[in-house]
Amino acid sequence: MPFPVSENVAAMRGSSTLIAAQMANEMRARGIDVIDLSVGEPDFDTPQFIKDFAIEGLAKGFTRYTATAGLAEFRTSVSDFYKARFGADISVSEIAASCGGKQALFNASAAILNRDDDVLIPKPYWVTFPEIATFCGANSVFIETEETEFILTADQVAAAFTPRTKLLIINSPSNPSGRVVPPAEMRKIVEVCAARNVYVLTDECYLFFAYSPAEPFSLATLEPELRKYVCVAGSFSKTYAMTGWRIGYTIADPAWTSAMVKLQSHSATHPTSFVQYACAKALGDVEQTIDAVNAMTSEYERRRNWFVPALNEIRGFSCPMPEGAFYAFVDVREMLDERVNSSAAVADLLLSEAHIVVTDGAGFGADGFLRFSYATSMENLERAVAAMKAMFGTKVRL
Repeated sequence: MPFPVSENVAAMRGSSTLIAAQMANEMRARGIDVIDLSVGEPDFDTPQFIKDFAIEGLAKGFTRYTATAGLAEFRTSVSDFYKARFGADISVSEIAASCGGKQALFNASAAILNRDDDVLIPKPYWVTFPEIATFCGANSVFIETEETEFILTADQVAAAFTPRTKLLIINSPSNPSGRVVPPAEMRKIVEVCAARNVYVLTDECYLFFAYSPAEPFSLATLEPELRKYVCVAGSFSKTYAMTGWRIGYTIADPAWTSAMVKLQSHSATHPTSFVQYACAKALGDVEQTIDAVNAMTSEYERRRNWFVPALNEIRGFSCPMPEGAFYAFVDVREMLDERVNSSAAVADLLLSEAHIVVTDGAGFGADGFLRFSYATSMENLERAVAAMKAMFGTKVRL
């Protein structure tokens, strides 16, 4: 008799990004030289000063339970950091610690969504967004953004409202496209939602990876009248190269925060205590923390500036310049034919013939596209481009 998987879990799809990463690991285990351009993980190590703070926390005995919402020092440090970096006035009662940005998103969604509520999700989307809605029994209502080059607008949001719309999930800088919604447009989006009593969950995982002339922008900077409709899901994973530490946070109206804390009290309880301590200490050293982030951002920008133009030289590839994150979202529809008739087939071809692992855009709601991560070395990017040019040829220069 098969295992009786719950209806909520059975309705969910596995993460295509994690499947691609697992594929790369399995190939390496077989001794294959893999160029992995699928992983959404910084290739930098966690800054040493953050590691040292974690060791200090252990030495000081931060090994026991904390409050479900997190250490008071952690929540205060988040509030102080946003004040120092953005000028935002955030009460500690609006902040809760979580086990990574992904749990922050789950907590926020599960605390507000009811069965058959509608959730607006712009395409292309991070693979987990619609699965969170599915788990909560809500309906995903997708917003097509290709006509605006994958940059969401307030007009698109307004046109997508249904009588049951409860929540909009937005991600800027975007995974997978790397596009950045301008701050003025983000504000308009929240204003449109607030006028309809629709809430906004903003995934700010890549907040600081915005390349000039774009600037890091957080919805936490909005005035209280608008911010009461917003939940910011923040993460240390990408920004501080701390993916394995599993630490994040939410910033939301105290009532929304209280509901999330209640939920978390019955799941993870709280993130690791000495990790909270390390993050609190790191955020308290604003200058050193921002210097570390800026160093990583500068390197990602250097890679982007070489990699995206190189991709656009490959026959059948088309990719706009991303303004943030560390992904290139490549349109491969021009190269599709009867033999290679989908982006999944192109990804399979790259895997089998060049041992290059990428993520099929179908998992992000965009069949015909591939996501390439440039969170890897320049050597790997150069090797991958050379191999793909050899496979597909280069565009004719006029």
